[in-house]
Amino acid sequence: MNKNSPLALLFNIVFLTFMLAPLVIICLVAFTSNGYISLPTNGFSLRWFRAIFEDSQFVDAFYLSIKLGVVSATIAILIAVPAALAFARYDFKGRSVFMALFLSPMMVPHIVLGVAFLSFLTTIGWYGTFIGIVLSHVIIVMPYALRLVLSSVVGLDQRAEKAAVSLGASNWVVFRHVTLPMILPGVVGGWVLSFITSFDEVTMSVFVASPSTTTLPVKMYAHITETIDPLIASLSALMIFITMAVMFLLDRFYGLDKILVGKGK
Repeated sequence: MNKNSPLALLFNIVFLTFMLAPLVIICLVAFTSNGYISLPTNGFSLRWFRAIFEDSQFVDAFYLSIKLGVVSATIAILIAVPAALAFARYDFKGRSVFMALFLSPMMVPHIVLGVAFLSFLTTIGWYGTFIGIVLSHVIIVMPYALRLVLSSVVGLDQRAEKAAVSLGASNWVVFRHVTLPMILPGVVGGWVLSFITSFDEVTMSVFVASPSTTTLPVKMYAHITETIDPLIASLSALMIFITMAVMFLLDRFYGLDKILVGKGK
């Protein structure tokens, strides 16, 4: 069994420290009792955590972000599954063009997409509406859903599907009872990654959000530009704790390897 050299261990320690130090500092600042961001603090308090739940705008923005993420991720998966099956199994004219079109939002800066969506949604009268921001987020998260579903479809053994067809199963029955269970890890992983991407999106959302459709990241960004109180640090710490709990539960009951890689064991 190969062991890491002292230099490799040192590099790993420095890398982990660099990655985790900002998160640790945010969590420490979140418990300050002061009215401003400070570390070290004069005392620990839950003052700013209570302030989050007392501010209805943050609560409403949180629920809107959850709703937006669920709807956007679900629509993206509903499109990504048939698209992945088509790209993986059929060699049709314009296949590479359509593939590039589906994946192009990953290569275009979100600020450029935000300006484009702002112009388009204003033209058709959907600016500031929930359906408008959902449309924008679906396009943003589509590449992530497609890539993970495609990773499950490529190389999939089709003998089970052919056996089901030979026994008289319809195309829908084959998909529902044979194909979907085999690609389910990629579908679940694509949905989770799409939800996270939608929930965390701020650069593009700043352009398409209105006072009635303000997401949590946009609300946090607006709050930072107005004040320097520790409320955002407390909210960030709360999101870190929630994320850690969700990741633990996913790993415990499903497996993070299936979600992140998109393949079963």
